Amino acid sequence: MRIWATLDRRFWIATVVGTLLALLVLGVPTAVIPNPFFVRMTPTEPVNLLVWLLSAPLMGALLATYVSRGRLGRDDLHADAGSVRTSVGGVAAYLAIGCPICNKVIVAVLGVSGALDIFAPLQPIIGTASVVLLAATLLWRLRLRARGCSRCVTESGLAPTALPAP
Repeated sequence: MRIWATLDRRFWIATVVGTLLALLVLGVPTAVIPNPFFVRMTPTEPVNLLVWLLSAPLMGALLATYVSRGRLGRDDLHADAGSVRTSVGGVAAYLAIGCPICNKVIVAVLGVSGALDIFAPLQPIIGTASVVLLAATLLWRLRLRARGCSRCVTESGLAPTALPAP
């Protein structure tokens, strides 16, 4: 319940905007959303759509945790915690959603047949790992947001303490 108390209006607005942005950023270049700029060489699989639809709201909510800092504000020393996991989860989602033979790096490393025979069967695993990583990072950031950090705030619970000199 403490987590829900920290989710203000700004958080929900940022979540919706972030989700729509993630849907576009992931969907257009992977051609999950048909468009004239990118063409898929292989048909979109149901797992591609599932990873796309699950990862976009997670990425939107994660973005909102960075934009809407909660009660500790921007002075929280742990405000940017988890950014690497968020980035890795986003890149993994992109790899899981995309066409295996449209990914030039994969084709350069494995060739077209390797992209279809080796990388394509790994995409559902990469997608699952991405969704799990994004969900775990979101849960962790929400708990951190609700809990705060007693080492980083004074007794008032609002202002950060000075760090000791190294």
